[in-house]
Amino acid sequence: MGSEGPPAITIHVTGFKKFHGVSENPTEIIVRNLKEYLNKRGLPKGLILGSCSILETAGQGALVPLYQTLQSAISSKESGSSNSRRVIWVHFGVNSGATRFAIEHQAVNEATFRCPDEMGWKPQKVPIIPADGGVSRIRETSLPVEDITKSLAKQGYVSRVEPNHFLYMYLSSRP
Repeated sequence: MGSEGPPAITIHVTGFKKFHGVSENPTEIIVRNLKEYLNKRGLPKGLILGSCSILETAGQGALVPLYQTLQSAISSKESGSSNSRRVIWVHFGVNSGATRFAIEHQAVNEATFRCPDEMGWKPQKVPIIPADGGVSRIRETSLPVEDITKSLAKQGYVSRVEPNHFLYMYLSSRP
């Protein structure tokens, strides 16, 4: 027994490359510069920045890099000194018509794209993980999204909590 303190929390961050109509995705810029920014500014005690990955803006085309990122995080957690270490996944997405932050609290096992992704895939009501069941299967985050939204508002940012039908959140929230 000792003064071990609370378990470390590792945060893994993903964002997207360019996509239809957006030649330089803002999330790519954020993720590319995040490590340098946090090296200068620092992280609160107990937080560790894990991976920062930029994914192809393609549903099926991003699966291999996403699974590699997930597996890398699982492997580093298993080889770490504490099995109780917690992991948070943050995915930055872009809605070119949005006027505020959207903090999403759930993901649905459904892929429906309004326009084809960067590899030409345009699914319509397709289960992301067929073995999980139909398109009505939902996964929810355990993060306090309402509190995060309130904190952003106190800092002057306009945001909202909304449900998510997003492929990558669904995949990364699987147990």
